[in-house]
Amino acid sequence: MINFNGTLQDNSSNLLSIDNRGYAYGDALFETIKVLNGKILFWEDHYFRLMASMRILRMEIPMNFTMEFLQDEIIKTLEARNETGNSVRVKLLVNRVVGGKYLPVSNDIDYVITTEVLPTDLYQITDSSYIIDLYKDFFIAPGLLSTLKTNNKITNVLGSIYAKENGFDNCLLLNTNKNIIEALNGNIFVVKDNVIKTPPLEDGCLKGIMRKQVIELLKANDEFEFVEDSVSPFELQKADELFITNVIVGILPITNYRKKEFSSEVSKSLLQKLNIKIRLT
Repeated sequence: MINFNGTLQDNSSNLLSIDNRGYAYGDALFETIKVLNGKILFWEDHYFRLMASMRILRMEIPMNFTMEFLQDEIIKTLEARNETGNSVRVKLLVNRVVGGKYLPVSNDIDYVITTEVLPTDLYQITDSSYIIDLYKDFFIAPGLLSTLKTNNKITNVLGSIYAKENGFDNCLLLNTNKNIIEALNGNIFVVKDNVIKTPPLEDGCLKGIMRKQVIELLKANDEFEFVEDSVSPFELQKADELFITNVIVGILPITNYRKKEFSSEVSKSLLQKLNIKIRLT
């Protein structure tokens, strides 16, 4: 069961045309959202990121596309699938309607909501190893478009294949200036002494929702100095800790980069604070 433009449809329904612009031209945006027992986590941040991204891509925002409307559509989809009591990954995809080639015939949009039950509720950190390396076959151009969650993710796809072929759990992407910008599936943070650093949006990293939550936690914590600045690959070997953030896993500590091993004390401490924040909101 999926939600297509507000109508619940069976998964096997033939909903998307071969001329769908998201498929044909990558003319689409999406939000990956975590819902916990019927509560949409960080919904306001997701909503405003989606609205800002649609404006940047010159999509026509429907008059009924309020925060309350889309929230109700997500909950309606979860109820239809009997998933309101679960931890769920929700994907909200928006694409420009069929028509045209590079130049669309309309800036109106379709939207699709799909769901997937997750195995855990609140965010957790395990003690299992998590090994990464750099993906250097292709690079991301710095700029505003790289910060958007579009479905133009071929570099992430190829990087994921490379990671699997080489026995890595993840890889870090670099921009055309050869600075690290993010992991294949989330933002990256580097811990050295009492300084925690993450790449700036200007370098081309995704404007991540969990990135925003972690930055807010760090700015409220006098124990660390938070810095947004370019990250060189050479800094990884000198770091005390590395961790990845996204809304599905929360905070994911990296244990190994090449011959370097990392601790996870900061990651675990931040995750506790994150779970407390979720319970209180």
